[in-house]
Amino acid sequence: MAQSSEHDTPGGPHAESRSPPADLILVIFIHGFKGTDTTFGGFPERIQYILSESIDNVLVESIVFPAYETKGELSEAVIRFADWLTSLTVEREVARGLGGGAGKAKIILCGHSMGGLLAADALIEFVRTRPDQGAPLWPNIIGCLAFDTPYLGLHPHVFRNSATQATSYAQNVLSSFQSFTKQTSAASNSSRASIAAPASASRSTAASASAWQKWAPAAYAVGGALIAGAAAGAAYYRREELSVSYKWASDHMKYVGTLWDEGKLHKRLEELLAIEEQMGVIFRTFYTFLPPAPPSHPSPRTFIVLPKTPQLAQHFIQAPNELATDEVHAHTGMFDIKTNDGYYEIGLTTAQLIREVVSTSRTQPVEQA
Repeated sequence: MAQSSEHDTPGGPHAESRSPPADLILVIFIHGFKGTDTTFGGFPERIQYILSESIDNVLVESIVFPAYETKGELSEAVIRFADWLTSLTVEREVARGLGGGAGKAKIILCGHSMGGLLAADALIEFVRTRPDQGAPLWPNIIGCLAFDTPYLGLHPHVFRNSATQATSYAQNVLSSFQSFTKQTSAASNSSRASIAAPASASRSTAASASAWQKWAPAAYAVGGALIAGAAAGAAYYRREELSVSYKWASDHMKYVGTLWDEGKLHKRLEELLAIEEQMGVIFRTFYTFLPPAPPSHPSPRTFIVLPKTPQLAQHFIQAPNELATDEVHAHTGMFDIKTNDGYYEIGLTTAQLIREVVSTSRTQPVEQA
């Protein structure tokens, strides 16, 4: 009877050298407005571990897109990200002996907050710029996952419910900033101060307050930059006196301004659904969900506006959090077990979605890009 050898079995010590991983999976994480390299905490490593242990014959790598300036047009950030992803894909495919540009590296984009908008727009741009409609997608993006991304805007109750924590910060920042702007104004207009000061101060206070009400929800809620948002709002309305601050403010406000472009928000989602249907690129969004906490909060709370149509709603996944005090804390603490008791569940569901799309992609032939 012939003796079997461990070298003849699929699990033998030399199996990997004879049969390299069938798939190279790159899971790309993108932070949102005013985020950093540490936005996701240990989440990327956890996803990499789960996938590596639960998918056969695969090499998984979680990579965090380096921290970037969240200012200017969102489209500018999309271009920078697309260039970075293209270079990274070639580098990784060549390193694995897969052939640069072959499309064998399968990519899942994971964006938090406005990072999800960046991921979505990059995907849409890659699809749009193919040589023709029949050409394969490269980089070979097979999934676009988002975490509390305001695809339809921020929920209007976010700051009303977060007022207790936010108001004191807002008042302190505005008070300091108004004091500075009044001094600047007085120094440059001393000859008219005695006549113009009362009316000017009144208008300045009103303008600063209205600016805060308009811009703070974007600047703080999207990225946690409450103080920057307050200063930016005031600077925006005093641009003639504070040109440098105005440029800083306008650059950053321009970036989050897309959240008020309702037409563009809906168009983006329509395109994502079409790409999923036509090209099999899975699209899902996890959204933070705070359960009712009567008497102060008798109804559930969310950071983002939820879709009303069933077709869109099925792409949004509830991520309950009973530890966060309000929507903003739930949003910014999404990837920390200390502030999100649903952290582990998000990880398991994320891994399951990726496993499913990888399995589906394995049944499809790989075309040369």
